[in-house]
Order: sequence, then structure tokens, then C-alpha cells
Amino acid sequence: MVRDGIFYALGLLAVAGLVAYFTSIWWAAPPLLLAAFFGWFFRDPERTIPSEPGVIVSPADGKVTHIGACQVGGEERKRISIFLNVFDVHVNRSPMAGRIKNIEYKPGKFVNAMDPACAEENEQNTVTVEGEGRTIVFKQIAGILARRIVFSKRVGEAVERGERVGLIKFGSRTDVLLPLGAELTVAVGDHVKGGASIVARFK
Repeated sequence: MVRDGIFYALGLLAVAGLVAYFTSIWWAAPPLLLAAFFGWFFRDPERTIPSEPGVIVSPADGKVTHIGACQVGGEERKRISIFLNVFDVHVNRSPMAGRIKNIEYKPGKFVNAMDPACAEENEQNTVTVEGEGRTIVFKQIAGILARRIVFSKRVGEAVERGERVGLIKFGSRTDVLLPLGAELTVAVGDHVKGGASIVARFK
């Protein structure tokens, strides 16, 4: 379980204990159920990371909702958008091995993560990873329910493919921005798992 989930669950368990002590066990049921929900929501399962050379893995669990082109610093790239609902694991992972070249946090709105406009308007954290002879950009984008983006790495730190790097609380979206030479291996409607599902290959 992610540390944030432990705090939420323990706090609600304490509330449930106080409610049960001063009233009855039945009134303690709602905070107990919420504690169980947060324990489940902030789960952090182990994943088998692909070892095949030249592959890019999904940075998040969820459904591929968009594939298209975009501009990054005047350079055209391929974009894969992954929507995370409240039932998905919300731990984010690095799409490839390398070094964190840049981190850019931008406050913003909380438009529905299914809306294409959220890629520009919403609160987001843009991370650039450089390694394996290429540069990959991925975005953590807050959704209509999300109110906090967590990223645990700093500029200059090394990351492994599929390594845990942060999370987005509640519904959200993650974008992967790839060089044009990437061969995509997913389609709109596919469900992917962070760190385990291959979303692109480089020859």
C-alpha cells in the first residue's frame, strides 16, 4: 500500500473507534468502510517489468483513450493518453530507464480527464526522461476528482524502466509523448498496466 493510503486508513480507523466508543458499533460502519476503501484504492501491487530492449512501458494503469500527434518544444511527437478511473491502481511508473532531465509542474483547472482540453488546462506535472539514446516525456494530469499530484524523483536522478515514481490521487490521466520513430503497440480502448504493458517499441 502507498504511504498516503496508510495515513488515510489509520485516521479513519481512529475515527471509527471513537464513534463506536461514544455511540455504537453501527455508527462506526461508514468510517470503517471508508478506511477499507482507501486501503484498497492506494494498493501498490508488484509488476513484472519487460526486459526486452527498446520497449516503452505504460506509466499508469488505465484505458487508452486517445492516440494522436502533438508538439513538444516545437518538435512533433506521438501522444498516448491513458485514463485512470477510481478503480485503477494510481501508482505511476517510469516508461523507460534513464535519467530525469526535467520536471515542470503547472497548476491549473480540474477539467474531466476524458476531455482533450485537460492536457493543456489541468493541473499537471511534465517529466522528461533521457536515456537509451532517446528522450521520452510523460505527463501526470489531474482529473475532475484529483487534487494532488505526487512525484518522488528529482532532476538528475536515475530511474529504471517500470520504477515507481509517484501517483495521482483519484481519477486522472497520464500522457506519454514519444518520438516519431516509436512503433506503437496499443490502440484506443486497450487496457494497460503500469510498468508491465508495452505501449511502444523502437527498432
